[in-house]
Amino acid sequence: MWRELLCQMLSDDIAVLTKFKPMRSEGEECNGPLCETTSTAESEVPSSSEGLNSTETTLLIPEHQVIDKRHQSKDSIFFRDGVRRIDFVLAYVDDLNKEWEKKLERRKEFERNLENAGLKLEREDKKESEDGKICFVKIHATWDVLITYAEVLNIKVPIKENDIPSTVENPLDCMLAPLRLPEKVMHPEPDYFTAPFSRDKQELYLINDESTFFSPSMRNRIVNYILTRCPYGTEEGKKKFGIKRLLNNGTYTAAYPLHDCQYWKKANDPNCENERYTLYMEWARFLRFYKEQPLDLIRKYYGEKIGIYFAWLGFYTEMLFLAAVVGLICFLYGLFTMDENMSSKEICDPAIGGEIIMCPLCDQDCEYWRLNTTCESSQYSHLFDNVATLFFAIFMGIWVTLFLEFWKRRQARLKYEWDLVDFEEEQQQLQLRPEYEAKCTHKKKNPVTQEMEPYLPITSQAVRFCISGTTVLFWIPRTHMEYENRLTMKMFLFQFVNYYSSCFYVAFFKGKFVGYPGAYTYMFNRWRNEECDPAGCLIELTTQLTIVMAGKQIWGNIQEAIVPWICNWWGRRKARNNPENLYSRWEQDHDLQTFGALGLFYEYLEMVIQFGFITLFVASFPLAPLLALMNNILEIRVDSWKLTTQYRRPVAAKAHSIGVWQEILNGMAILSVVTNAFIVAFTSDMIPRLVYYYTASENEDSPMSGYINNSLSVFQISDFPDRNKPKLNPENFVICRYRDYRYPPDHEKKYLHSMQFWHILAAKLAFIIIMEHVVFIVKFFVAWMIPDVPADVKAKIKREKYLTQKILYEYEFEKLKERLCQGGKQATEEEFITTEGRMELSRAM
Repeated sequence: MWRELLCQMLSDDIAVLTKFKPMRSEGEECNGPLCETTSTAESEVPSSSEGLNSTETTLLIPEHQVIDKRHQSKDSIFFRDGVRRIDFVLAYVDDLNKEWEKKLERRKEFERNLENAGLKLEREDKKESEDGKICFVKIHATWDVLITYAEVLNIKVPIKENDIPSTVENPLDCMLAPLRLPEKVMHPEPDYFTAPFSRDKQELYLINDESTFFSPSMRNRIVNYILTRCPYGTEEGKKKFGIKRLLNNGTYTAAYPLHDCQYWKKANDPNCENERYTLYMEWARFLRFYKEQPLDLIRKYYGEKIGIYFAWLGFYTEMLFLAAVVGLICFLYGLFTMDENMSSKEICDPAIGGEIIMCPLCDQDCEYWRLNTTCESSQYSHLFDNVATLFFAIFMGIWVTLFLEFWKRRQARLKYEWDLVDFEEEQQQLQLRPEYEAKCTHKKKNPVTQEMEPYLPITSQAVRFCISGTTVLFWIPRTHMEYENRLTMKMFLFQFVNYYSSCFYVAFFKGKFVGYPGAYTYMFNRWRNEECDPAGCLIELTTQLTIVMAGKQIWGNIQEAIVPWICNWWGRRKARNNPENLYSRWEQDHDLQTFGALGLFYEYLEMVIQFGFITLFVASFPLAPLLALMNNILEIRVDSWKLTTQYRRPVAAKAHSIGVWQEILNGMAILSVVTNAFIVAFTSDMIPRLVYYYTASENEDSPMSGYINNSLSVFQISDFPDRNKPKLNPENFVICRYRDYRYPPDHEKKYLHSMQFWHILAAKLAFIIIMEHVVFIVKFFVAWMIPDVPADVKAKIKREKYLTQKILYEYEFEKLKERLCQGGKQATEEEFITTEGRMELSRAM
C-alpha cells in the first residue's frame, strides 16, 4: 500500500523512491498505519483533530507521552517527546458547516497518505488552542524520509572540511572593521567540500548527528516537496493531490514551517539554534543599518532564494553610492551656476521677460500672461537642465553596465560559496509542476531522463490560446522555473505600464504635438492637446520623479512595516493575556502574516521599478540615485524586520541567480540609453541653446543673450479663430508669443516652420545617434573587459571539483578493495581497473 501511495506522490522520473522503506529509529513510537504492530482497525481510528475529545485522544497516546499541558512549556519546536523536531505545521478550523464531512474525509485521506510516506504526525485538538477553534497537525520527517528525498532532490551535503586557503586579506579591512559583523554571525558554519547525497554512501558524509545533519531549511524543503505531491482522493473522476489545493478549498487554513525561537529572546531549549534571534539582533534592526548583512546566516535560515535577493539588494545599494555622489555633484553644479544662467536672467528681467506677452494656454477662458511670471520655475529648471545633466546621462549609461557586470561577478562568487556551482536549471526543469501534471492526460518520453512524463499536446495548447486569449501564453508553463519566469515577466509588463506611463507621457508626448495659436491640434476634434508648464516639460518630469522617489517610497516603506504589524497585533490581542507556556510555538507562528508565493516577487518588483526611475529618466533628476540610496538603506532593514518578526517562516527554496529579473534589468539598461538621449534632445533646452550658441548668437561678450527672444515665435492676435480667441483682452494686445520656431505673420511663409526649426531638429537627431553609439560602444567594451566569473573563483571551482572527485573515487576504490579482499563475487578485476583509471584521469585533470 505504501509503495503505491508513494509512487502516486512522485512523478515517474524519480524512480529511486521505489527503494524507500520507512523505518523507525530506536525508541521512536509510530503514529501512522505503517506500524507493523498496529492493527487495521486501530489504523482507522480518527485522530483528535477528526472529532475525538481530549480524553479519547489521551487514550491513543502512549503512557510515556501523556504530559500535563500546565507543566509543559509549549514554546517548543519539538514533539511532546522533546526529541523529534517539528518540520512543518498544518492548521485547520474544525467547524460544522455544510462541507465539514467532505473536508474531514480529505484530511483523513491526506494525513493517512503522509504517514504512509514515512512522515510522523502529532495532532493538537482545538481545545488545546488559544481560541478553541483551530486544530494543528505537527509533522516530523524521519531519517529515512530525509535521506530518500535528499537523493531525489540532489541535495549536497558535506564530505570534508574545505582546506583551500582563503583569499588574501584586504589591507582596508581594518578601516572597514566598524561595518563588520562578528565572524560567528557572518559564517555560522565551516566551509565544506560537498557532494550530492546518496543513500548507498552514507559513511562517506560527515554525519555526526542524524538529528542535525540536515538543516531546518533543508528539512522543511523536503517536507514541502512531499506535501505538494501527496494525494488526498479522487473527486469528479480526477485524482486530487497537493497541499495547495487543500489550502485553496479550505480543507486546511495554513501550512508553514516553524521559526526556531521568538525573535526578541533566546529559547530556553538548549537544542534550539536561536538563529531567528541572531538575525533580529544583528540584521533586522534599523540601528544596524551601517553593518554588512549576514548573508550566510540568511541563506541558512531562509534558503538560497531569499538569500540571493538580499545579496542583490545589498549590492545594488552599494553601487548606488557612486551614482548618488556623482548626481549630487551635478546638482550642486546647477545650484552654484544658477545666478549665471542668462536664460533665467532674461526671463526675470522686467525689461525683457516683463514685456513679452505670451499666448493663452487654453481656449477662450485663459488670459494672456507675461513671461516673467515664470521667473522662479525657470531658475529651478536650471538646477536640472544644464551641461552637467548631459554628462550625468552618459555616466549613468556606463554605471548601469558596471552594476550589471559586477553583479554577475558577485553572483558567481555566491554560487561558489553557497555550493550552487553545479546547481543546474535542468534539475528544476525535471521537476514538473503538480498542477501541470494534473491537467495533462498524454505522456511522452523525456529526451533527458528517458522516462515517460505528462505533456500538453499542441492542439490542446492552441484551443486554450484561442479561448483565453494571449494571456494564456504566460500561464501554461511546464515546470516551476518556467511558470515563475512567465508570471514574473507578465506581471512586470503590466506594472511597467502602470508606473512609467505618466513619465513617458510628460517626457515624450506632452507639449510636442500642440500645433500653434490659431491652428491647435485636437484629439477627436474635441480635446486640445495639453501644453507643457511655462517653464518647460522637464521641470514637470522632475517634479513627478521627486514625488515618486521621495514621497511615494517613504510612504511605501511605512506601509510595508505598519500594515503587517497592525494585522499581527490585532490577531494576537487575545493571546497576549495567556501565559507563555499555553501559547504554543505553532500558534504564535500561525498568528503571523503569510509571506506568500508572490512575496519575493513584490520585493523584487519594488526595487526594479525604482531601478527604472533612476535609469530611464535620470537625465531630468540627478538626485534620483541619492534618494534611492537613502530609501534602500531603510528598505533592507524594513524587509529584514518584517520577514524576521512579522511573517511566518517561508519554505526554503534554492536559486543560483535572480532569475528572469536579470534579463529585465538588462533590457531596462539598454532602454535607458535611448530614453535619456531623447530627454536631453527633446525635453530639455540643451540642444536649442547649443544651436543658438554656435549659429545665431550675435553678442561675443554674452553669447546666450537674446536666446529667449529667439526661441519664441510671434502670433498676431487678430488671426485667432473664434474657437480659440480669449474672451478678454483688457490691455488690447496686438501680438503674443509662443514656444516654437515659426515664421512671423508678416512673412510670406506665415506660421510655417522656419529653417532654424529644421536645423535644431537635425541637431537633436544627430545628438541622439551620437550619444547612443558612444554609450553603447563604451557599455559593450566595459562588459567585454569584465569577466562574469572572477579568476580566483574559477580556480577554486576547478580545485574543489578535482578534490571532490578524488575523494569520491578514493572512496569507491577502497570499497572495491574491501570487496576483493573479502572474496566478493560481485567485485571483478574489470571494475578494479575501471575505478583505478578514473582516479588517474581525475589526477591528470
